[in-house]
Amino acid sequence: MTAKDMSALVDDLATKRSTMEAGGGEARLEKQRAQGKRTARERLELFLDDGSFQEVGVFRKNRTTEFGMDKANPPAEGVVTGAGTVRGRPVNIASQDFTVMGGSAGEMHSVKVVDMMEMALTCGNPFVFVNDSGGARVQEGIDSLSGYGKVFYANVKLSGVVPQISLICGPCAGGAAYSPALTDFIIQTRKANMFITGPGVIKQVTGEDVTQEELGGPDAHMAKSGVIHFVANDDDQAILIAQKLLSFFPQNNSEEPPIVDPVMDVSPDESLRDLVPLEATKAYDIRDVIAKIVDRGDFLEVHAQYAMNIVVGFARICGRSVGIVANQPSVMAGVLDINSSDKASRFIRFCDAFNIPILTLVDVPGFMPGVAQEHNGIIRHGAKMLFAYSAATVPLITVVIRKSYGGAYLAMAGRDLGADAVFAWPTAEIAVMGADGAAAVVFAREIKEADDPDAKRAEMIEAYREAFSTPFMAASRGLVDDIIDPADTRARVAFALEQLASKRKQTPPKKHGVFPS
Repeated sequence: MTAKDMSALVDDLATKRSTMEAGGGEARLEKQRAQGKRTARERLELFLDDGSFQEVGVFRKNRTTEFGMDKANPPAEGVVTGAGTVRGRPVNIASQDFTVMGGSAGEMHSVKVVDMMEMALTCGNPFVFVNDSGGARVQEGIDSLSGYGKVFYANVKLSGVVPQISLICGPCAGGAAYSPALTDFIIQTRKANMFITGPGVIKQVTGEDVTQEELGGPDAHMAKSGVIHFVANDDDQAILIAQKLLSFFPQNNSEEPPIVDPVMDVSPDESLRDLVPLEATKAYDIRDVIAKIVDRGDFLEVHAQYAMNIVVGFARICGRSVGIVANQPSVMAGVLDINSSDKASRFIRFCDAFNIPILTLVDVPGFMPGVAQEHNGIIRHGAKMLFAYSAATVPLITVVIRKSYGGAYLAMAGRDLGADAVFAWPTAEIAVMGADGAAAVVFAREIKEADDPDAKRAEMIEAYREAFSTPFMAASRGLVDDIIDPADTRARVAFALEQLASKRKQTPPKKHGVFPS
């Protein structure tokens, strides 16, 4: 072959590649931008380090001949796949291209996605999937459904081995919604909708009128369904959130999270002494406490608008990644209910899967009472927290700030559920129940027979509180390692994290535990 021949071949290759990279054409690309959305390739350029993206499968082509597909040649099969780096760390990625047949997922479209997932599994890299698709490619019939099945199966293979993040940057309807639900974190933009059946089908079947936004918009999925973990204003913010998430994670389950920009100052912070009201019934924002303990006050909250009576998220302490689970006294007094139990237990399971230590901050009056809670399964949902903490093998550090009553004391990483280090502030009340309720049970006869029942009740409440509702009783039983000055919380937690960094916990041989439904 002559040099001239090779030059012609290279030029032909460049032309073909340019055609594939043009997606649905400039008009459709501009329409995408006009809607406030980035194109599939622009999202990759913004997400990955400059020049790091290596595309795979750009020339893959579907094999369908029905319904005019024999004449169609969807560029890159409507999805851009490959590998690159984020802050120097490898990731595998797929980005659906809405400008190509509405980003519809046909057989080869899904096979390309699965190829990247398998590569992520083989190489031990996180997998990121940018969703922007009208759904299954109907022209391909059952083959498109088979493709979805392959993606779902791969999602489950990757689960607990490499982190998986889904960005919902456009429509995500029908079967397509299940793949994000099988990943670890979902970030949805204000321009996106996600649902199994759309408003038209719902109107036809149930007679209900609902808009796409009301049904599957980010506010609905954050505050009501709890399906998504983050809401982003646009593609750019969604990408920033995903990049920050990845910074807390190891590459895979066999590695430790990276130590990043450590702040080694652990000097006492006396402002913590005044941050939490002494009165157990007074509210405060637990995020103010978290900000005082973590590096630079930087806390990435997960599920921020869902089940807000518990707070979960990621931070660093002396550069070490830590997952935080904390009761929120400013919402429902921090009580545990069905949704907060689900939210916390899933977060705990993720942290445990990827070797991220868990810091639990406790101020909980108990589990939510009520007929609706009982009939909707608070027992099985609450049991998820007991299961998640008990099964965890990562370092577990617990700080009891104020109330810690009954079964919720155990559910919030009590010593008997495997906590490695348990500290309590002097304000901690650790008991079967609050002093008011306990005194009414324990001293019912004395109160009833007293000349002044109200005075006797107050006396017995105080007696019970002095005897049991203090951290000293728990400390005397070895259920609390130390009662600490609130100002020293960061220092004590940082030391515990350092000490427990080499923790190894052996569990009984088994295929897997059976998580409460």
